[in-house]
Amino acid sequence: MNDDDQNPVSEQQLYDRLTRGTSRREALKTLAAAGFFAAGGASLVLGPKARAASNQPKYGGHIRVALSSSSTKDTLDPAKGATAIDYCRDFMFYSGLTEYDSHLQPQPALAESFQTPDRGKTWVFKLQRGVTFHNGKALAPDDVVFSIMRHKDPATGSKIKPLADQIDKVTASGDHEVTVTLTTPNVDFPAITAISHMLIVPHGTTDFSQGIGTGPFTCAEFKPGVRSVAHRYAGYWKPGKPYLDTIETVGIGDKSSRINALMSNGVQMINDVDPHAAERIKNASNTRLSAVNSGNYSDLIMRLDMEPGKRPAFVEGMKYLLDRDRMKQIIYSGYADIANDQPLPPTNPYYFDGLPQRTYDPDRARSLFKKAGVTGAKLQVVASQAANGSVEMATFLQQAADRAGLKMQIKRAPAEGYWSNYWAKQPITFGNINPRPTANILFSQFFTSSAPWNESHWHDPKFDQLVTAARQETDKTKRQQMYADMQRMIHQSSGIGIPLFITDLTGYSSQLGGMDHKIPLGAMLGHRFAEYVWWKG
Repeated sequence: MNDDDQNPVSEQQLYDRLTRGTSRREALKTLAAAGFFAAGGASLVLGPKARAASNQPKYGGHIRVALSSSSTKDTLDPAKGATAIDYCRDFMFYSGLTEYDSHLQPQPALAESFQTPDRGKTWVFKLQRGVTFHNGKALAPDDVVFSIMRHKDPATGSKIKPLADQIDKVTASGDHEVTVTLTTPNVDFPAITAISHMLIVPHGTTDFSQGIGTGPFTCAEFKPGVRSVAHRYAGYWKPGKPYLDTIETVGIGDKSSRINALMSNGVQMINDVDPHAAERIKNASNTRLSAVNSGNYSDLIMRLDMEPGKRPAFVEGMKYLLDRDRMKQIIYSGYADIANDQPLPPTNPYYFDGLPQRTYDPDRARSLFKKAGVTGAKLQVVASQAANGSVEMATFLQQAADRAGLKMQIKRAPAEGYWSNYWAKQPITFGNINPRPTANILFSQFFTSSAPWNESHWHDPKFDQLVTAARQETDKTKRQQMYADMQRMIHQSSGIGIPLFITDLTGYSSQLGGMDHKIPLGAMLGHRFAEYVWWKG
């Protein structure tokens, strides 16, 4: 018996143990030592009264949620959010001018209405009255002006600066009205104001550690890389919502530990479920599985400004080493769709099905490597559990590379800090990209020359021009052709290989209601679960 068997563990110890990779027995012991079962299981964590299960939402209760990515870089500044755990917290604490419906169409939110008098160049947002921030301040036009304009300031470090660059100015045009003037028309602009980065904060905010917004929950505690605690906001502007009293959010990087925590009732929701455990979660009496394919992908990234990515034939050859069918069946147990090295899934209205499907062909890759002058070269590819399935993809790639005449070494980077220290910083790495609501947002954030998340450092002025031109094109046929051209350009010359679109798997307790709400933007109800879920117990 060691010390762990006798002494209670701290929150930090709990986090460390669950993120380092543990057996099921160790995870259970750790959760028990932390008091997860001290009151007799999850039902007592949520309150002593037994409640009959029903489809009618109920109020009250506390849940714990575990997400796969967490680090000391976690932030409550919506402009800087970069991971699923950031996005989920953002939608707990903040609200946007608009929000998506089940068809990803932007609907009024803090703005009770929006309209454009000039086909997309100018947008007028009428604000709701009576909305208050968590600190009691009433929502005013100045808050919206500040929240939007800060994205244009390079000092902010906003992840959507390329999107914000299309904004010329934002003005308070009335008592409860804001007018946004764009540099060029964008008929999809209200879709941009619904993304997490565009959520509204009080005017002049510089300290985001308190998460002051107009969202459904207030921030009671926030320890980056450890946990956060959210309390129901009684003054939330949506009548009757939210339902839960409190939500505790933690990061558990290890997949097995995350599943163990769910199946042991230690947590009530997890994201990034290992597909190999999907059937176990579906068949267990206390858990359920939500499966959504909305365009999530893990991609092979080859930096085009570094060797050997500077050589186009090498980049093309690597894409022929992606054994997509085998990856789908073995890595994801069928929970994926075949992709073709461009980021729009077949469910996107601008998906172009005319691209020839790139297939697994090590002989063709060998020929391309010879042309690139890299035959026999020794390469390193960096993968991590932080990027969904990338370690397994790297293993397949290594086997294929050997057949094609390359010697490939796999560096397995820790999940902790992967996005800050490894992703797209080495010559060959893997990424994982959450779905985006529109083609233009996705292209603007990841493929334009100035995009902060331009993973392969691909630069094409013609592509940049097409992204801007498509925003203002009102003829649907012409827009369709523009997006087809952009997909072809990415497929042919960018430095990323996208083998699959991964089905987002969310595991949750059978005692959670509200999980049938559909927002097809990835796991955790498009990161907005906090507003919709309720406790049946």
